[in-house]
Amino acid sequence: MSIFVAEFIGTAILILLGNGIVANELLAESKGKDTGWMLITIGWAVAVFVAVFIVAPYSGAHINPAVTIGMAIAGKIEMGQIPVYMGAQFLGAATGSFLVWVHYRPHFNLTKDADLILAVHSTSPAIRSTIDNLISEVIGTFVLVFAVFYISGATVGDTAASLGSLDALPVALVVLAIGMALGGTTGYAINPARDLGPRIMHAILPIKNKGTSDWSYAWIPVVGPLIGGVLAAVVFLAIGS
Repeated sequence: MSIFVAEFIGTAILILLGNGIVANELLAESKGKDTGWMLITIGWAVAVFVAVFIVAPYSGAHINPAVTIGMAIAGKIEMGQIPVYMGAQFLGAATGSFLVWVHYRPHFNLTKDADLILAVHSTSPAIRSTIDNLISEVIGTFVLVFAVFYISGATVGDTAASLGSLDALPVALVVLAIGMALGGTTGYAINPARDLGPRIMHAILPIKNKGTSDWSYAWIPVVGPLIGGVLAAVVFLAIGS
């Protein structure tokens, strides 16, 4: 399996399961409706576990542009591989979001609240404050990418370290901790593809009762995670292993 195919499949599965969990929680007449934040945080962690476990042997299971950028800065992948990884991730995220809509279409049709429909696709802040929201995404993603370096067994100067299938559980636990501890501010996108790909699908799909895709906020869950990934790589290189 090529890197592109692996990252496409892994990210599509991540979003299908992750956003599927949110759909189950929020959409009208769903059997999981109003189950609560714990369902979302645990469910997203399990979604990460499944995606990483499947594709890690083929691509290192970045499934996140912030991880890819961090790995590239730390010298774990070549800079020329960034477009391959990121192209697959954004396409995979859009595909996963499309599949969530197909799966839950009758429930989307019955849901009248446009904010809930958007929330199935992408994140939004609990309190809208540009700098604070950006900082939240930077901090959450820093924790994720920094942890990934050590879970993968990376050392400074080692160009071969990457996640394997057995690393799926520790990465999932990191995502669970981030969601529980830091997710209450912005919904912890911590992944530009996870937010932007589904947001684009929200904009173009014929979803009944949908409203705006909130493009004024959309740059924050893209730029914040990328900054977090860069900072994690810089700190990792600075302190070593």
